[in-house]
Amino acid sequence: CFSAAVLTKGGKVLLARQFVEMSRMRIENHLATFPKLIGTEKQHNTVETAEVRYVYRPIETLLLVLVTNKHSNIVEDLETLRLFARVLTEYCPGELDEAAVCRNAFELVFAFDEVVALGHKENVTMHDIQVNIEMESHEEKLANMIRQSKEREAVEEMKRKARTIARENRSHSAKGGGGGYSPSDGRDGVSAMV
Repeated sequence: CFSAAVLTKGGKVLLARQFVEMSRMRIENHLATFPKLIGTEKQHNTVETAEVRYVYRPIETLLLVLVTNKHSNIVEDLETLRLFARVLTEYCPGELDEAAVCRNAFELVFAFDEVVALGHKENVTMHDIQVNIEMESHEEKLANMIRQSKEREAVEEMKRKARTIARENRSHSAKGGGGGYSPSDGRDGVSAMV
């Protein structure tokens, strides 16, 4: 499998994921060619060109398309397409439309990566995909704990400085400074009008 894509029936690419080294221009050309080809082929779920085979499936208002090698096993391609369709409906709950795909694009890409690696279908089930996507990373937890600790320290430092400034303002106004700063108090050399 070279690529998996979700398109509107009009041919607009909503999401595309490449699984092999291929230039962006080449994959975009393949995906742009696809809608023109299915205009004539309504009876089957595969279409071939001189270079690639498209295995596709309409899902509500969208098309799920796999771009594969012409010599790939069509039975395996159809099985892979079914798994991609399950992933799509699982990660876009409710009505499956353009907005749902765009809203869940990152989750879909991660799940697509679990289905195919380096152009070959992984031996995974939908349950395996869900478990792998939901796994928690120890490094991520550690990074989040450090970030939260730094945020708490910054808040405490801000409160401490605010108390210091408030004390200085109270002592300055108690000395009869009238709330303004004079050049003699050494602050930034700015004098306030009293």
